[in-house]
Amino acid sequence: MSTHYVYIIRCGDGTFYTGYTTDIERRVAEHNAGTGSKYTRGRTPVELVYREAHRSKSAAMKREYELKQWSRGKKARLVDGDR
Repeated sequence: MSTHYVYIIRCGDGTFYTGYTTDIERRVAEHNAGTGSKYTRGRTPVELVYREAHRSKSAAMKREYELKQWSRGKKARLVDGDR
């Protein structure tokens, strides 16, 4: 059984991108190669700044959706550890 991750990366322009994957290292490499997502394609380099592990894809996808609704400020506090 694989682990499912929700992650936040900081793009080269300072914006955040939130996503889902089962392989964080591969996914970050894809973003940096310009093949990860349309949003990050022109915003490299990217840096992984946050990750959460979940046991099911469903749980991870629900959390990804929740984080995507957050404001930039709230994401910044999560990334900086001020929960």
